[in-house]
Amino acid sequence: MLEGLKIVELATYVAAPSAAMVLADWGAEVVKVEGKGGDPVRHVFAGQPHLTGNPVFEFENRGKRGVVLDTSTAAGREALVRILGDADVFLTNVRPSALKRAGLDYDSLHARLPGLIYCSVSGHGLVGEGAEAPAFDIAAFWTRSGVAAASFPKGVEPFPCRPGMGDAVCALATASAVLAAVVEKSRTGAGRLVESSLMRSAVFAIGWDMSIQLKWGKLSSARGRKDAFDPLSNYFPTADGRWLVTVPRQGADDWRAIATAAGRADLLDDPRFATPRLRSTNAEALVEALDAGFRALTLAEAGGRLTRGDVIWAPLQRPRDLVDDPWARAAGCFVEVEDAAGTRYLAPASPARFPGADDSPRRPAPTLGQHTREVLAEAGYGAAEIEALIARGAAV
Repeated sequence: MLEGLKIVELATYVAAPSAAMVLADWGAEVVKVEGKGGDPVRHVFAGQPHLTGNPVFEFENRGKRGVVLDTSTAAGREALVRILGDADVFLTNVRPSALKRAGLDYDSLHARLPGLIYCSVSGHGLVGEGAEAPAFDIAAFWTRSGVAAASFPKGVEPFPCRPGMGDAVCALATASAVLAAVVEKSRTGAGRLVESSLMRSAVFAIGWDMSIQLKWGKLSSARGRKDAFDPLSNYFPTADGRWLVTVPRQGADDWRAIATAAGRADLLDDPRFATPRLRSTNAEALVEALDAGFRALTLAEAGGRLTRGDVIWAPLQRPRDLVDDPWARAAGCFVEVEDAAGTRYLAPASPARFPGADDSPRRPAPTLGQHTREVLAEAGYGAAEIEALIARGAAV
């Protein structure tokens, strides 16, 4: 679908490389430019010889060609600019000051390549005190932006969040923004600056909470199971040691269906639970009553009853459970990929499907500098010039 779109990525870690990976899955040509040490994610599992490959790096960088340039040298920087000569998009998460020193900032590149779309991915945006601050998603997305605090029940000590989730949200925002700029360029012929950040992506991700905070100036904290604002929107244990979640719609129908599924239709006549407000006021008693009902049923039994009642529900699954979930397979959640050694295995798929189109990864993630000579030749360097760049250490 995106064949003919060329993206040059000068980025490390997760958000920006993941955005480029999604676009590569959809057909774009992506050239990943690394320094001599490589993207640090290459080394996440270093020192663990019992592990083979690097599924995280392979996930974020599949479908790309890899080039190594030393952009601290004039020759390395010029090589990058020449590679950008026929590119549509430059995607980077390098700090603005470092790009400015290297002459790789937006103004400098726009002067030389006015049709280039320049996409900056950062922690906190390009303006203000946070523009130069280093960032990972745990800090900029989860913690500073309120996502973590909104997720912790009141009085619970903070605990570490899962890494990479905020990066994935930012990656999708970045890919969307790049494609919007590509459409604009198709009309105007001009490139532009595109900006995405972990912080802005986080605010959008908790848009429900933030819109309430901004409109009314206050927001209730997350609550535990037994003091939930809506005790029916909750997790319940089953007889076989599993858990399920029910998510009721507004209205009385789901209250009736959930109580009936739990084998507790008697609760429908209990005056303590006659209205949503009363159910909230008496949440602890209601949750304990429903717990007792669901604990008498296996997950399959409870799920069958909820399904027959047309209740929105799901089993609480671990990632290893999801691998064998036929719903996940049917939804296309996984795709077969190949690593640099030729081993084939399943990996997460890109988050959208295009029926009838081939949106599977085009190639494995590159080894360090795997395509340096090939890409430099495409940029107009002769064989002798390429070897000279490598001999001088400007390329590898």
